[in-house]
Amino acid sequence: MRDNAVASLNRQVFAVIKRRAFHNGRSFGGVPCRSFSTRFSSVHGEKPSAEYAKLRKESLESEFGNALTSRSKRLSMYYSFGPFLALYRAAYISYEVFKLTLAHFFVHDIKKRSAKFCDTLIRLGPFYIKLGQALSTRPDILPSVYCNELAKLQDQIPPFSTKVAIRSIESQLGVPISEIFSDISPEPMAAASLGQVYKAHLHTGELVAVKVQRPGMSLSLTLDALLFNMIGGQLKRFAKARKDIIVAVNETVRHMFEEIDYILEGQNAERFDSLYGFRSTKEVETSLKEERWVKVPKIYWNFTRKAVLTMEWIDGIKLNNEAALKTFDLNRKELIDKGLYCSLMQLLEVGFFHADPHPGNLVATKDGALAYFDFGMMGDIPRHYRVGLIQVLVHFVNRDSLGLANDFLSLGFIPEGTDMLLVADALKLSFGDGTRQSQDFQAIMNQLYDVMYEFNFSLPPDYALVIRALGSLEGTAKTLDPEFKVVESAYPFVIGRLLADPSPDMRKILRELLICNDGSIRWNRLERLVAAISISEKTDGEDKDANKSSSPLEWKSFDMNAVVSATEDLFKFILSEKGFRVRLFIVRDILKVADIFLEDEVASCMFDENCDTGHTTESEGHATIERVVSGICYFWQAVKMAPDVWTAMLIRMALNPEDSSHIVDLCIEISPQIVIKG
Repeated sequence: MRDNAVASLNRQVFAVIKRRAFHNGRSFGGVPCRSFSTRFSSVHGEKPSAEYAKLRKESLESEFGNALTSRSKRLSMYYSFGPFLALYRAAYISYEVFKLTLAHFFVHDIKKRSAKFCDTLIRLGPFYIKLGQALSTRPDILPSVYCNELAKLQDQIPPFSTKVAIRSIESQLGVPISEIFSDISPEPMAAASLGQVYKAHLHTGELVAVKVQRPGMSLSLTLDALLFNMIGGQLKRFAKARKDIIVAVNETVRHMFEEIDYILEGQNAERFDSLYGFRSTKEVETSLKEERWVKVPKIYWNFTRKAVLTMEWIDGIKLNNEAALKTFDLNRKELIDKGLYCSLMQLLEVGFFHADPHPGNLVATKDGALAYFDFGMMGDIPRHYRVGLIQVLVHFVNRDSLGLANDFLSLGFIPEGTDMLLVADALKLSFGDGTRQSQDFQAIMNQLYDVMYEFNFSLPPDYALVIRALGSLEGTAKTLDPEFKVVESAYPFVIGRLLADPSPDMRKILRELLICNDGSIRWNRLERLVAAISISEKTDGEDKDANKSSSPLEWKSFDMNAVVSATEDLFKFILSEKGFRVRLFIVRDILKVADIFLEDEVASCMFDENCDTGHTTESEGHATIERVVSGICYFWQAVKMAPDVWTAMLIRMALNPEDSSHIVDLCIEISPQIVIKG
């Protein structure tokens, strides 16, 4: 009888959820109202692999099944009082929302209102704290002041008792804890809003970390998500949200259910390890590239269930522990380079990325590697959007506001019909007078938040995770180097990707990096690029000559074959019909440099060194000559690294009639002008 009553109540509860989702025309927690299918699609509309979609579907179905159809004795008792608990929770949430509503009339300062909003979320518990953390990266929904305040939210939930944790472990694994572990720590080693971690030994001797989910999380999240659908409108008015906040909440709920599925987290960890990490066995070590400095805990599947995750214990050193870093002689710069390289590989090269690399989830090991933890919040973006990220970065560094606006439009951030010139003007104003590379990521985002809010941007969920990942990365790196700037530091990696990838879209981005819209050459960018190639290779060679261990800066060295290939493609573009204007600007710039050089030579012959010529441009001329000379030196250094490759390229171009004809025409155009000036 009890089971029948519980089943009946379950059907009624789910019917309420389903009717409300259908009435609003939305999905609930990532589950569409007409079926259990997640109907997941990637941010650009393409569906992921069938295996991945099935995994996500089963994960959510199982969680809703556990939440709404469980027949265990404990949950049966819970459901017996379910309506009363739901009413109590609804009353408490309504009370907090009522206080916010009053504050809406009496508190007009937006900073104070945002602080009250955050305080309310903290009092409401784990669901709302996670919700606030997710909304902190959604400037398309909330004003920038609210985003900045929500970014300060931390998991401020006290740990639950070890007795409760042990009962949960035994319930999940089906055996007494003494049969699983020879010992377990009396208190949790770490605690968060969704679970906590214990240190234990298996009977076989391995030291493991046991992650235990907070009891009742599935039910709690389901109830809070349902109730939020009822009061979300009032919160939207208080926070002045521009969009339907319920849609963002449902996406956040989907991520929360993924976070409390420890089987999915274990699979994420193994996938992350296969892409970026290494195992300690010699067979695997010798087959991996030297650049891999990432450790991921091994998952013990025999002792892992949906609410209990058993994994390898990795002793780590917190990145803000200066004394420990010095004790083990760990170089801060190397650790930063390793973390930056791995993160950029995730975001720009592969697409599967850790969305929350904060200092609690990223630590150093005694041998100088980086260990990642907590794989519940992961993102996965396809290649088309990774290329889009690179293009956004290039336009951003070049302060090309119109190009950046068009990037946002092509990525689907800006609604169709928006005036791109207005967006470009707003972006240009947000750039300010400072150098973009000198600003940290948070400062950059603060300036862009207002533009996103004003023009009703719409960020795909995985792009919100990208913002969160980059913000967490920079925050973590700043514990090692307060002056770290993620945008500036990512530049060599981006250039390396542009040079190494011969695809048409990447070659187009490379041309935009070096050539302005009017056809003129960005000589300063070209000089910086050649200098980066020359200096990185030289540094790498010096390290090898000194018999040093593998340097983390090796990833900044460039493949000379890729450099030569990119150079050849660039020359072919310049010598083609499309490059006619570029050739005109090259002739102009060469003549300008020749003019400065000849004037400098004439002046040195006519005047004494100590005589003031009265030429205000003399210092500028010297600076220009010095830049040309240094650029030639950098280029010669690059040529000396692989002379055979460069020679082969020149021979190919010389043997191509069309290319050689354009080169001859260019020389004929320049030579008479130089002779006349001479």
